[in-house]
This record gives sequence, C-alpha cells and structure tokens, in this order.
Amino acid sequence: MRVLTMNVLGPANPDWARRQVVLAGELRRLAPDIVALQEVPCRPDLEVVHELLGPCYHVTPFSRAAEDGVGGVLATRLPHRVVEELDHRPIERELSLPWCATLIAEVEAGVGRVVVAHHKPSWPFSYEHEREQEALRAALAIESLVTEGVHAVVLGDFDATPDAASMRFWRGRQSLDGRSVCYQDAWETVHPGEPGLTFTGENPLVRAGEVATAVSRRIDHVLVRALRHGPTLAVTACSRVLDAPVDGVWASDHVGVVADLALPDHPPGTWATPQ
Repeated sequence: MRVLTMNVLGPANPDWARRQVVLAGELRRLAPDIVALQEVPCRPDLEVVHELLGPCYHVTPFSRAAEDGVGGVLATRLPHRVVEELDHRPIERELSLPWCATLIAEVEAGVGRVVVAHHKPSWPFSYEHEREQEALRAALAIESLVTEGVHAVVLGDFDATPDAASMRFWRGRQSLDGRSVCYQDAWETVHPGEPGLTFTGENPLVRAGEVATAVSRRIDHVLVRALRHGPTLAVTACSRVLDAPVDGVWASDHVGVVADLALPDHPPGTWATPQ
C-alpha cells in the first residue's frame, strides 16, 4: 500500500500553470493508494484534484475551504467511508485556516482495513499548544475506531517539526493530558538521522514566500500506528516527493512524502519461525 502527502501551494501562488503540470506528472507516476493533498482547489468541484491524480480516485474534501475554494482532500483508489471530521479551528485565536481539521475515514486496502486520517492542525509558529490539543483529539478519535486487526495511518502537513511536543506525542515520546499513543514515523524508520526537510530555503518558492526567514524544517509526515510491540504495518520504503525542480520548475514550496507500507513478516508481539 502506497500513501502520499503533498501540500501543492494552490493557484493563488506564483507559476501555478507550470507547477500543476509538474505536480500531475509526478503524482500520477507514483500512483499512491491513499493521498492527502493540502492547499488544493476543491470547491465548488474537484476538477483540479482529478487533473492532478487522474480519474480513478474516490475523493472527499474537507467540509470547509478558504474563500477561493482551496482546502484539503483525502483521496483513495478504493472506496472509503468517512467516519468523522474534527474541526480544529481555535476559538480563542484569530489566525486559523478554515480547513484546520482532521478528516478520518476507513478503507479496505491490500493490507486489510485501514483507518486513515488526514491531519491538518493549526499552522502559526506560536500555536504549538493548539497543535498539541489537536493531536490529542485526533489520536483519541482514531483509538476509538481501531479494533483488532485494523491498521491506522495519519498523514498530512502537520506544521510541526519532529522535536515539537505535538509530534513527540504522536511518536510515543511524551504524553499529553495524561494520555499517550505511539506512531512510527515513516521517514525516520527508513532514513534514521537524516533531516528529510520538506520546507527548505533551498526552494525559491520558500525564499519568496511569507515565512522566508524561517529555518528549514521537516513538517510533512506519514505516521503508522503501533501496538505495544511496534507498528502493525512495516514501512518498506519512504522518500521525498518533488524535492528538486523539474525542467526548472519547483512544484510547490513544500516537498511531499511518499511511503510504501506492507504487512510484516510476522505480527508485532510474535516470533518468526527460526530458520
């Protein structure tokens, strides 16, 4: 099963016509089974989403989008069932995306039943408290849905680096409000110690953008739920998507992340038969 997350930096931003061609070429080549797209036109219709991914996807946009119709979507090759959408817009803060939310769905995939969550928490640098609470809400909602034999994957633009409290919570490194979960970071699994930056000053779209003074960061993630003995799906491959220009065109200010997941040789908590 191949999963992918990509913030596409929608049409209101520079060079969209050329960037859209590059995005569509790579997304169609990778042909993921589950896709989370951010900053993509999705209202009033899904024309651009299908142009990027191709026609063979079942697509659910977030319930809310920006005034220009840009928001987030979850797309799957096989039909999915939307279970819940959590509205994360902070009540006491002014700055928030209309589509600050977690969209949770179930899909029958080659590895079995999967609960998949497209997580888009609060974006401002100073909103880590909000991101913590949003992570906690999302994780608890997923836990209420996962039963024996069901896998869970969370992916998206988290706007948080691996050392942030919200990401440490997701990865089982700390608790929040007395609760804890554990998800395996797909990039960290395959590339331990490598930065895997997904928002970097090497990209001219970052240097020209609204947060040009920020340090380069890894903020786009694919996470796989773990039981007490480890993740229920093995991460067999993970790489960055469109991390360099194509024919001189940078696809987005973000780099995407794609991961291949498979059933492990033997389930967590069991021993393999000695050879």
